[in-house]
Amino acid sequence: MNLRTRRWSDDRIPWLRPVLSLACATLYATPLYLVVANVLKPNRDIATEPWTLPTHPTLANLRQVISGPDHLFWSGLLNSLQITVISMVAVTVTSAMLGYAIARSRHIGARLLLVFLLAGLMVPGVVILNPMVEILRTVGLMNTLPGLVLCNMGYYVPFGVFLFAGFVRSVPLELEEAAAIDGAGRFRTFWLVVFPLLRPATASVTIFLGVYLWSDFLTPLIILGPESGTTVTVGVYRAVGMHSTDYGQLFAFMLLASLPVLILFLAFQRHFVKGLTSGASK
Repeated sequence: MNLRTRRWSDDRIPWLRPVLSLACATLYATPLYLVVANVLKPNRDIATEPWTLPTHPTLANLRQVISGPDHLFWSGLLNSLQITVISMVAVTVTSAMLGYAIARSRHIGARLLLVFLLAGLMVPGVVILNPMVEILRTVGLMNTLPGLVLCNMGYYVPFGVFLFAGFVRSVPLELEEAAAIDGAGRFRTFWLVVFPLLRPATASVTIFLGVYLWSDFLTPLIILGPESGTTVTVGVYRAVGMHSTDYGQLFAFMLLASLPVLILFLAFQRHFVKGLTSGASK
């Protein structure tokens, strides 16, 4: 759309942009409304009137999930926290160092490596899941936490390298030269000079990884196995009964499972938005 067409649409149809924004906001807010509204209802009201507001709000569904005798929520929460934190740290550190090395290298091999990593972003994770399982089984890391962390690194390191490499190019070389004059080596220069300047990129990578890893269902279930692989997403699946479903408990589980990701985004929102806008300008 050129400038003349854009001005015509803004002048002749001034209501178009607010209507589209309202439609998109409604589309994304509808599932959130259903979860919040139904988590406060008794199970009988959810089945008959799922779209209405709760007339007699109750916290029984939340108490049932939190204090359940099977401890399904707490075991899934601890597993998800452990998997997400370890994988995020491993992916962020690895991709930051590799992105720095690629951005500062003038060798053609660095560019070829970046192209190879970017090609990996085009392959869906489900496609390489079976080969990944065979590799982990061969090296004896199947059904282990290190095996799952390595699997997550194979999935998400290319994305982190792509983002970090773009930000490293914006860091002035004079800062690294000054650190070298002061006697700092390459490794120390990166961690003490360059990496602190990559906070927006780190926040963006952390939030994206946190959302992806927290909501991942298939990989923990297969790599860790059905017993030790119970994460919050697997817990939501297991909360659905074979013959009957407690919808109040299901909505409560979904709400509690979404809170850590929401808190993560609110904590890093400022750096996240700055990282996205800076990456767009580059």
